[in-house]
Amino acid sequence: EEENRVTLHGMWASPYVKRVELALKVKGIPYEYVEEDLMNKSALLLKYNPIHKKVPILVHNGNPICESSVILEYIDETWKNESPLFPQDPYQRASVRLWTSYIHQVYDCMLKVFRGEEQDKALEEFYVKLSVLEDGINNSSLGITSNIGMLDIMIVITLGAYKVQEEVFGFKLLEAEKTPLLYSWVTTLIELPIVKGITPPHDKVVSFLQYLKNKVFKATPHAN
Repeated sequence: EEENRVTLHGMWASPYVKRVELALKVKGIPYEYVEEDLMNKSALLLKYNPIHKKVPILVHNGNPICESSVILEYIDETWKNESPLFPQDPYQRASVRLWTSYIHQVYDCMLKVFRGEEQDKALEEFYVKLSVLEDGINNSSLGITSNIGMLDIMIVITLGAYKVQEEVFGFKLLEAEKTPLLYSWVTTLIELPIVKGITPPHDKVVSFLQYLKNKVFKATPHAN
């Protein structure tokens, strides 16, 4: 029983944790979820991730795996038979890794917008990055397929909360007019029951984002 036990240590609002949660659901892997208080880190969290002391941490067979991108690859390699997250073809796999890395940059840029660091410039950079994604979909290397894969996970967790983010921060992040293919991809994914199943309640997210906006981001204007 211990042998195939899977435990995910996370924090409910973390997109890094949500990526792993969605991957586990897509793969149909049963797991136990442990909510961590990042203000008061548990002994287990510090034991499992002494270097970064962060979530997510996936514990499988008693072995901890840290960093969301590392965990996602581990999940795909360990449970090969269930809904592959990465393509089999090495070239396509490399392409997915490249786009995954690019979506990380989109997320970092979005955080800059929220933090208010050179906001106009950050927002402009964010829209440029979205248009690059739009071109990628247009050139058919990206976009909706029949199975949820790595890029779907990255896209929906990075951009899927755009409505509530717009509500709190007052920016238009995703618009059908500007990036129709990307908009269609995101809005299709957020309606899937598997995605809805890991989406926190709207009011809870609003409260959390307002807390970030008023307390955390204001207190750290030069945070990188």
